[in-house]
Amino acid sequence: MQTVELGRTGRQVSRLALGAMQMGNETPEAESIRILDRYVEIGGSFIDTADCYEWWASPGSRGGESEELLGRWLRGSHRRDDVFLATKGSALPQPSPRLWQGDGSPDWDLARRTFAGAGAGTLRAALDGSLRRLGTDHVDLYYVHVDDRSTPLEETLEALDSFVRAGKVRYLGWSNVRTWRLERIRQLCARNGWAAPVAVQQQHTYLRPKAGLDHTSIVDAEQLDYLREHDDLTLVAYSPILKGVYDSAEKRAAHWMMESYAGPDADARLAAVTSTAAELGITPNQLVLAWHLHAADPVVVPLIGPRTPEQFENVLPALDVKLTGEQLDRLNAAGA
Repeated sequence: MQTVELGRTGRQVSRLALGAMQMGNETPEAESIRILDRYVEIGGSFIDTADCYEWWASPGSRGGESEELLGRWLRGSHRRDDVFLATKGSALPQPSPRLWQGDGSPDWDLARRTFAGAGAGTLRAALDGSLRRLGTDHVDLYYVHVDDRSTPLEETLEALDSFVRAGKVRYLGWSNVRTWRLERIRQLCARNGWAAPVAVQQQHTYLRPKAGLDHTSIVDAEQLDYLREHDDLTLVAYSPILKGVYDSAEKRAAHWMMESYAGPDADARLAAVTSTAAELGITPNQLVLAWHLHAADPVVVPLIGPRTPEQFENVLPALDVKLTGEQLDRLNAAGA
């Protein structure tokens, strides 16, 4: 497992991050621990969760199951010093029975309208809850999970800085955020001497968002350009293989995630991935993950979230793929 510096902090993290969102719910505890143990065994260190994971898994849940499972694993394995631990706050919806519809499914529209937000008191309580569930006195990286425009940035940033000064958080990050907001955040931190974000977690994959898409969470050309110019921010890319759609035309045809990408440009890039993967004797999913791992301008840390140990093992060959300059140029140039 290769490592990469997080921003310009001097801290090395594993080049492949492991997402624990489904652990403790969709992924049973025994299988979750198998994945965690295997990840550390191959040299992985960067583990990501959030306080809201996975409130939507069952009616009445308030989330925290993933953090609780990680806390049990850290205590049982004595791995805390080996792990770069990231969690997030601000995206847990306000409690309401209306969060679940008659069939037991979550009401995502209501959830997004009632996120807890990034007020100082809210974040303080969220972080203390996360530390309690994780069984640790600090987290290495703490994200604002969803950008909160209703709370003054000064309030949020001063609170986050206090977490760093108190030793409860080592580094800060932001997720699901517009580029102009990142710049505003950085300016305020510089002006006031507050700890600034060193990581931004966004949805990013080989396919490019379709023309005209307006999406806060998906990296676009402007955000990539911004990150090239500001290498003190590391891009942590969630959904790097889009739930595995690269391996299956049938899955692509039915999966909601393709709505943000489908079109002639996606078709051309899928063709390039398919042909290059065949040339290398690997799967398209593995190739896309390898493409992320080769990214240098800007550096990208792909964040995978396997549901089963088998899914985890299926992506590991990507760690050993060596792409030539010609192959990278071909992949990068593909498109309508």
